[in-house]
Amino acid sequence: MTQNSTRAVPFAVSAHPWCRDVRGVAYTFEQFRERIAAFHGYPAPGLFIGGKMVDLALAALPAGCLFDAIAETGNCLPDAIQMLTPCTVGNGWLKVMDLGRFALSLYDKHRGEGVRVFMHPQKVSAWKQIDRWFFKRAPKAEQDGEALLQEIRQAGAAILHQQAVRIDPHIMVEVSVGQRAICPHCGESYPLKHGDACRACQGPSPYMTA
Repeated sequence: MTQNSTRAVPFAVSAHPWCRDVRGVAYTFEQFRERIAAFHGYPAPGLFIGGKMVDLALAALPAGCLFDAIAETGNCLPDAIQMLTPCTVGNGWLKVMDLGRFALSLYDKHRGEGVRVFMHPQKVSAWKQIDRWFFKRAPKAEQDGEALLQEIRQAGAAILHQQAVRIDPHIMVEVSVGQRAICPHCGESYPLKHGDACRACQGPSPYMTA
């Protein structure tokens, strides 16, 4: 079974919580698997780990803390944050910064104090399947997806590390869209701060011209 398969893995049912959301609602590993498949499209290993990371970060925040989030990769962790907290890319409470590290932070949105949780390389090395997957030591087709998820469940927080952090004030500044204008080339509205034309017409458009 590969990582991209959506076929159910025959885990023994467990009532032990795998993670909790911001409201305190607990999910077993099996229940979180169902949520992952519905939200992400398939039970990605990184999202199981991401759920545990969010759980640890939430537990470390003071009660009643209003927080924002940072994901240091665009892979899996943004979805884990959006599934378990009110922080989303759309509302601006989640910043995705592609630093290439499998790490996330939750922090007080006013004071900038928070907690960062990340995959610890030395701790990962103790788990054969997780190590092969995380460090891409084998192609996906050669990885045992069932064994990997079993090992992730067994490892739990043992492969993670957390640290107190303080966020740079420049990161915490809310950026306004500002005044909008009509692009002279495509005729659509865009933020005037982008220049004399919208960014798509300036070059970085994902679309090919007919």
